[in-house]
Amino acid sequence: MNIKSLKIFCDIVTRRSFSRAAEDNGLSQSVASQVVSQLESRLGVQLIERSKRPLVPTHEGRVFFEGCRDIVARYDSLEDEVRSLHEDVAGRVRVAAIYSVGLHHMSEYVQEFMARYPKANVRLEYLHPQRVCEAIENDQADVGIVSYPRGSRKIEAEAWREEPIVLVCGPNHPFAARESASLADLHGQRLVGFDHDLVIRQEIDKAIESVGAEPTVVMEFDNIETIKRAVEIDAGMALLPEPTVVRETEVGSLISIPLTGDPLVRPLGIIRGRGKPLSPTARRFLDLLRGHAHDTDEGLRELKRPPEVLSDLAIVGTA
Repeated sequence: MNIKSLKIFCDIVTRRSFSRAAEDNGLSQSVASQVVSQLESRLGVQLIERSKRPLVPTHEGRVFFEGCRDIVARYDSLEDEVRSLHEDVAGRVRVAAIYSVGLHHMSEYVQEFMARYPKANVRLEYLHPQRVCEAIENDQADVGIVSYPRGSRKIEAEAWREEPIVLVCGPNHPFAARESASLADLHGQRLVGFDHDLVIRQEIDKAIESVGAEPTVVMEFDNIETIKRAVEIDAGMALLPEPTVVRETEVGSLISIPLTGDPLVRPLGIIRGRGKPLSPTARRFLDLLRGHAHDTDEGLRELKRPPEVLSDLAIVGTA
């Protein structure tokens, strides 16, 4: 039994598939299956219920998985720490962010981190909010960025930054000439909103209801990019975090209108696994994020990454 075998087993349970875990580890499916069989033979118990699809661990397998996951995480952290004693930061950090934060902020932070530590390896993945939390819980990510962060038994959450929410419309909309607007002005207006199950939608609805306004929500989406596209074709207006519409307002495809009255903001937070040690590389990335806690979109520097570090940056899930 070795650390590699434990990691392969953990990946099989997390990915719920022999083939996907094998691919992640550069192995054939038969080798991944043999690893589990050898562990089962050594322990004298069945770890994976093979008759079910997707795969699920047995009760013994779940207990073994929880322990192995901690062992693998601690070993990875120790390995990074030992390496850092005599060479530059060269470890890996896995970052999961909600779409809007990933698209508008995280790329700049990753570029800055890679410029500081060219030998580091950063994997940046953009996910639905619930998937970000699941990635942290399942040890598929070291650091997560979400809106309206909430701690839990498995997740530690800390406040990071707040983004003012503005009213957004197309350049031909009657509101486009306004210098400001109130939530009460939305009464009877057509809005493009977030899906009901998202916290940002629930918070926006509360704020609108508090002033007695009753807009008509004509479309609902689970991400900001699609909402912006709908507003651009005059499907309705939308309430969105200001930094997420900077590019569109600069080119004139959208108009951003400040809200009067009580401030309406989207809080962003950093999440990580509760009680799980971070590698030195992940800790340095977390320190960089904390150092940028009060950045504005306009304040982000234009950072240029040296060509030689491009291969160390993986960005996936941008759809």
